Amino acid sequence: MLEKTFGLLFFLKQPKNKQEDNRFIYLKITVDGKAVEVSTKRRCEQSRWNAHAGRAIGTKESAKELNQFLDSFEQHVFHVKRMLNYSDSIISAVAMKDILTGNIEKPKMIMEVFQQHNDQMKALEGIDFAAGTIDRYHVSLEHTRAFIKWMYKAVDKPIKELDHEFISQYAFWLKTVRKCNHNTTMKYLANFKKVVLICVKNRWLPGDPFANFKLTKKTVERVALTESELLRMIEKKFISERLDIVRDVFVFSCYTGLAYADVRNLRRSDIKKGVDNKEWIFIKRQKTNSPSNLPLLGQARQIIANYREHPKCAASGMVLPVLTNQKMNAYLKEIADLCGVKTELTFHIARHTFATTVTLNNGVPIESVSKMLGHASIKQTQHYAKTQDYKVSKDMLQLEKSLVKKKGNKLEDRY
Repeated sequence: MLEKTFGLLFFLKQPKNKQEDNRFIYLKITVDGKAVEVSTKRRCEQSRWNAHAGRAIGTKESAKELNQFLDSFEQHVFHVKRMLNYSDSIISAVAMKDILTGNIEKPKMIMEVFQQHNDQMKALEGIDFAAGTIDRYHVSLEHTRAFIKWMYKAVDKPIKELDHEFISQYAFWLKTVRKCNHNTTMKYLANFKKVVLICVKNRWLPGDPFANFKLTKKTVERVALTESELLRMIEKKFISERLDIVRDVFVFSCYTGLAYADVRNLRRSDIKKGVDNKEWIFIKRQKTNSPSNLPLLGQARQIIANYREHPKCAASGMVLPVLTNQKMNAYLKEIADLCGVKTELTFHIARHTFATTVTLNNGVPIESVSKMLGHASIKQTQHYAKTQDYKVSKDMLQLEKSLVKKKGNKLEDRY
């Protein structure tokens, strides 16, 4: 960086009453020919002022004290210049005056930018973002706020103080204080990283504090019901109507792949004739706002028919009388015990069951399954697609039959 022309000069400001002898002392700062004036808030009689030297005249104690103050003020100006230089900031007369007078731009704060980001997402709800996504970012913001309070005993921190240590300590806090598992921790950090990258792009941060931090998730085995477990659940006779309802809603999800929120919100008007002139479900998933179009299997159609006259459904236009997610999961544990299902049953397992047991294990191509699940890419579907052992056995049995049918197989003569 080329050295700029730089000059300082103390002078007496001419008052409105030109006859007044006791005048305010100002400092003129000139950088590259552009000048500003800064008040020192000190006075001096014009008769006791050396305009050339920019100092008070005389040996009196008052003159010495004033000149010492002006020397100190001047050194402070040079300190401000060095500070701007070291921080690679633009050195200008205005920038120096702003620092000297305290009129500097308010630093960008972490929670301030995070809240602004979330407010903008909320304004785009239903347009670019689903309600579920907005909720997750709200929870992430509150976690970030709680971490800053825990770690730094503060309500907020300047963005410029974000560094690798902040990220590492945040991850530690999520796992220990909030008791989040590894993958949940990575999700919250990924949400926070989106906000951090906004700061980087706006040059509020000189670099990305996530640069040397790996947001790697651990592979999680997706649990699904086997065909026999699903059949046992369907055939089970319960003496409680509430268990019948919960079982039917769960099985409906097993044959449609719909998540809890989508089954809860499913209306009769969402069921229309598809390209094959049969009944299809046409919705947008609440979690992602992405379209999910799927033909209704016979099992799902039968469950819908069973609840067509249910008071709750008839009055609201909903397809099924879905309970709260908390109650559904509580009753599903009871159902699992009664049906001899060893898997710890939650509603989301129904979606896994559709992806594996009902579709993929019965030869439905993964591309079709991905589209029905409302996934943006097949990579998402592959997390659900756990091919079970009996499907492998069935495929290998079919292969064996094909090999036996082949004539002239040289291996047959040897084995």
